[in-house]
Amino acid sequence: MHTPLDLQIQTLPDSPGVYQYFDKDDKLLYVGKAKNLKKRVMSYFNKMHDSGRINVMVRKIVSIKHIVVLTESEALLLENNLIKKLQPRYNVLLKDDKTYPWICIKKEPFPRIFSTRKIIKDGSEYFGPYTTFKVVHTLLDLIKELYPLRTCNYDLSEQNIRSGKYKVCLEYHLGNCKGPCEGHESFAVYQNHVDAIRQILKGNFKESLKDFKKRMQEFAMEMRFEEAQQIKEKMDVLENYQSRSTVFNPKISNLDVFSIISDESMAYVNFIQVSHGAIIRSHTMEIKKKLDEPDEELLELAVVELRERFHLRSKEILAPFPLELGEGVNVTVPKLGDKKMILDMSERNARYFRLDQLKQIKIVDPDRHTNRIMAQMKKDLRLPEEPRHIECFDNSNIQGTNPVSACVVFKDGKPSKKDYRHFNIKTVEGPNDFASMEEVVFRRYKRLLEENEPLPQLIIIDGGKGQLSSALKSIDELGLRGKITILGIAKRLEEIFYPGDSVPLYLDKKSETLKIIQHLRNEAHRFGITFHRDKRSKGALKTSMDSIPGIGEKTMVTLLTHFKSVKRLTAAPEEEIAKVVGPSKAKKITEYYKANTK
Repeated sequence: MHTPLDLQIQTLPDSPGVYQYFDKDDKLLYVGKAKNLKKRVMSYFNKMHDSGRINVMVRKIVSIKHIVVLTESEALLLENNLIKKLQPRYNVLLKDDKTYPWICIKKEPFPRIFSTRKIIKDGSEYFGPYTTFKVVHTLLDLIKELYPLRTCNYDLSEQNIRSGKYKVCLEYHLGNCKGPCEGHESFAVYQNHVDAIRQILKGNFKESLKDFKKRMQEFAMEMRFEEAQQIKEKMDVLENYQSRSTVFNPKISNLDVFSIISDESMAYVNFIQVSHGAIIRSHTMEIKKKLDEPDEELLELAVVELRERFHLRSKEILAPFPLELGEGVNVTVPKLGDKKMILDMSERNARYFRLDQLKQIKIVDPDRHTNRIMAQMKKDLRLPEEPRHIECFDNSNIQGTNPVSACVVFKDGKPSKKDYRHFNIKTVEGPNDFASMEEVVFRRYKRLLEENEPLPQLIIIDGGKGQLSSALKSIDELGLRGKITILGIAKRLEEIFYPGDSVPLYLDKKSETLKIIQHLRNEAHRFGITFHRDKRSKGALKTSMDSIPGIGEKTMVTLLTHFKSVKRLTAAPEEEIAKVVGPSKAKKITEYYKANTK
């Protein structure tokens, strides 16, 4: 059964990639690319299209699949590969045999370097593909200016050159070629030029750009500004040029790529099929865990099933770790290079698929989502029970003035704002965070016990070991040690401290558990700071009202409504104050502030 279409669209990522539309029979209708998958797919469904073909296609769409890549250029190339391989019914463009351009270093004596749309497997080197001919022409122009090369198609074998079979052409006399056909340039020197060009095509053209920059400056010194500008434009294109693509590399033969991402209850296996260097298929499957199986075991089972389902016969498999798949199949665990980039792409797609599924569950079945989060927090924080009720404490003061504390409450992983509480510090003199924490924790749970209210399963203290130790004193005094789990979180490295344990716990920065703890801490900080500012402002207002002779409460409220704060009122000129309350009162106010700020 297919997931509702609007839910599929709602959970798409805001990343570049390729989307595929399928009908009710899982037949591919259309392949497209996008800079932002979610926005692009949405645009198909929120309006009527001018093309009747597109309107008919949209009515047939039942499911959407996507492949996430790093850049829009990669999406463009992958779209081209998939359309040519899969020939979707509603794609009109890119179905022909034309493809994106390459730059070829021909395998021959004194190699030629030229652009081409066709790859011939004769040992020649191909660089690309390029999404625009502008980059190709710029590269070839750069190469031509820096390294004069031959353009003829003569067979420049050593024997032919020695026998004088060929004569130099016009290109030699124009200075565009050094004349290897007559032996005016040695093979070694020519080959050095080709090696330098190979580095440029791989993206390592730092030295060549220096030479180009020097030439641009020479043109500028000679007042040849148009020529200098042309070189600058070429340099700008080259600096933005991406030399390699993970979606197409002719050196990579046919292989299958598998990766796995898992959590407490589910595993997600992504499969990418590479044929003749191009990605032609991507698929992600869900596996429900039964006995907490390790990823290695689950991936081995998934590889066997997917190879059988898609009739895969590749002899090489890329995986994140070694697998036992029997004889005849070579499992490679790449560490760098293009193969590692393709494996990373597979893992990224598995991760995005998992996020899509979690978003859908959160919308369709929020209870299941909550249960999963609670189970994950219990495991990550080593708790005796799920933290359905969490409370977090934070202190706020400025150099000991107006000290306050805040307690925020989360239930089932979400803020329960009606249960938030703030505290005025009553028994502590001066700036003492530790004593303040001890006081508010004692007051909070003494009251809950007296009123027979439910206690939280988890208490989080915003601060390090000192604040945690102070809170523990109150917990011990109330006899709650062992009944409630309490921990502290330090801001600098997101360290989580447990009572009696000097070694902190570090959670994965992307984990949902840490995100909920950070949300708790930020809410406690926000709630405490807001209360502290209100208290400070009221104190400043009360001081002003009591201190200025002849100025009453109503006048001060009017002034503060206009100037927004006592600080702005203090800095305001007498004429501006007079516009609000009249010249007589304005004079009293400015004279008072002048006398008290000297």
